[in-house]
Amino acid sequence: MSTHIDKMILKIGSKGEIFPPKEIRERLGLEPNQPILLFIHQDQLIVRKIHSIEEILKSPPKIKISYHAWKQFKDQLSEEYE
Repeated sequence: MSTHIDKMILKIGSKGEIFPPKEIRERLGLEPNQPILLFIHQDQLIVRKIHSIEEILKSPPKIKISYHAWKQFKDQLSEEYE
């Protein structure tokens, strides 16, 4: 059984730092000195992990496309921009 954290109350450090607890860092796979993205949406601060190219290449593709279909799409796209 895995633990699922939806909400957590944190305090801002004296210099404005935010320190996510170990459970959150492990859940998101955050490592020390790793860059992250911060988004502001209305009154929300959204934190996203920046995935390395190695992580992206290891993940399975979201769609599969044949070479023929890819070539046809590429050719149509090229024609539109000529």
